[in-house]
Amino acid sequence: MITSNFVRSTCCVSLVFLAICIADSATDENLSLQRYLSQDDTGLSTNKRIQQIMQGGGTADISWPQPPKLKAEKIDVKSEIAKLNTTYVYQSSWPGDELKLGSVSAVSFDREGNVVIFHRVDRIWDGQTFNNNNVFQQRRKGPIRDNTVLALERKTGQVVYGWGKGLFYMPHGLTIDHENNAWVTDVALHQVFKFGPRGSNDQPLLKLGMEFTPGAGDSKFCKPTSVAVLENGDFFIADGYCNARILKFDRNGKKILAWGQNSFAGTSFDVAPKNYFAIPHALTLVPEQQLVCAADRENGRVQCFFWTNGTFHSQYHNQIVGDRLFSMDYTPAEGGQLVVVNGPIGELGLKPDTYNEVRGYVINMRTKQVISKFGPNDMQFSNPHDVAVTKDGSEIYVAELNPMRIHKFLHKTLAKSMPMSEAKTPMAHHSVSGSTTVNTISRSGPAYQVDEVVVKSNGSISTLDALLAQETEQWSKAANKTHHPGGTAILVASLMLLFAALTFALALIIARRRKRGNESINVGPPSELVYRKLVASSQNVCDECP
Repeated sequence: MITSNFVRSTCCVSLVFLAICIADSATDENLSLQRYLSQDDTGLSTNKRIQQIMQGGGTADISWPQPPKLKAEKIDVKSEIAKLNTTYVYQSSWPGDELKLGSVSAVSFDREGNVVIFHRVDRIWDGQTFNNNNVFQQRRKGPIRDNTVLALERKTGQVVYGWGKGLFYMPHGLTIDHENNAWVTDVALHQVFKFGPRGSNDQPLLKLGMEFTPGAGDSKFCKPTSVAVLENGDFFIADGYCNARILKFDRNGKKILAWGQNSFAGTSFDVAPKNYFAIPHALTLVPEQQLVCAADRENGRVQCFFWTNGTFHSQYHNQIVGDRLFSMDYTPAEGGQLVVVNGPIGELGLKPDTYNEVRGYVINMRTKQVISKFGPNDMQFSNPHDVAVTKDGSEIYVAELNPMRIHKFLHKTLAKSMPMSEAKTPMAHHSVSGSTTVNTISRSGPAYQVDEVVVKSNGSISTLDALLAQETEQWSKAANKTHHPGGTAILVASLMLLFAALTFALALIIARRRKRGNESINVGPPSELVYRKLVASSQNVCDECP
């Protein structure tokens, strides 16, 4: 009996601990689960189910939907990633250290070709930002006081314009449409906004959702994430962290249709069933096929639907990308490609049983195969959040939450790379600690070590090129000094040679004089012995005689 009570108590404590972990993780954007909770039509029942568990009721009264678990053939992910080519070269000097950013949540392009980013300045989304009912807990801080939307010139990275002061609490999604209107989502406000070109004096043209009020239905959202806009003015909203649905509206904001079910179903899937979402996190359009595609974040896949009626068309999932896919963008280049970024694996803080590399990947839409990879200096990201690619596929930009950074990549056909052994990092980007020198790409970011830099881009010389050329010239001058001595060195060498020549000449003269002296002795008077022999001979004297 005692043992039974002990086991029962232990189970209850374990369930309470698990529920606390889930509740804390579900409100943290950087951590998420692969074992999901179901959700009913109210859009808020997940938290009710958590509370039921925490109250000690167990799970007997909860009916968990269990869609069939689909199996996929396992591959050696690490070796397959190693085989992928790197088709994009990292531009480490863009946009420059002088630009200070908060967590960058979204990136898009305006009609002028500028890179437009949405960042959170001083706001951080953590486990205390929302309560269990998805209500924002930091209203007392007021809206962000600085510009949250910045437009950067694509070549130089200089700020062209900025707006968004005093409007937003927790920025998330940003889309610039074909008319240059800016569409943004704020997960704290639970709202979606449409602004005119360059913010049009910070006055929204359209506002959807109820301020700070999470919900479902036609007039409420719960942490909406992204917007995609058709040329006729109709638009789609990904909603989002709680409701797991996609909605279509006409240009005036009237709802046309909605679809999607929540796949927080108490289990994880190798490939989740179609039309189920575990946080539809980003949207993009494929005009050639009239598709709207969603990044199904915690299912690690992209789902595409016909934008006319929301009917499922296709999905793109690959073990190389992994179980978390944060964002994607479409380019018609090479017959149609999806550029995606995945994210770090964090399931209740446990060590994952699958290999994962946080990178950008390019997926061929026709074959559904991952064809290349990219990352900062061919290394991994830390926590990428959004990605945008130009229509011709030549440039990719990645928004990262931590480090707080916007990354630029240039297709290798437009960029000439240099190996690290032959390239020196620009002095403006060096930071020295002790005897170690690293390349710091941002004051608020990590120290990524450079292994390739861009020399030419579209026929123009970049700032990095000028710095490299300047330092190369200095190296050449140093080399010239080493191999071509100056006047002082030549004078010293000449004097030494002259001294050596004089010494040799003097030795030669002395040697010749000694030779002459020896010849005089040889022709002079006979020696004493010769002289005695001559005398003896002349006197017929015999030394042998007795």
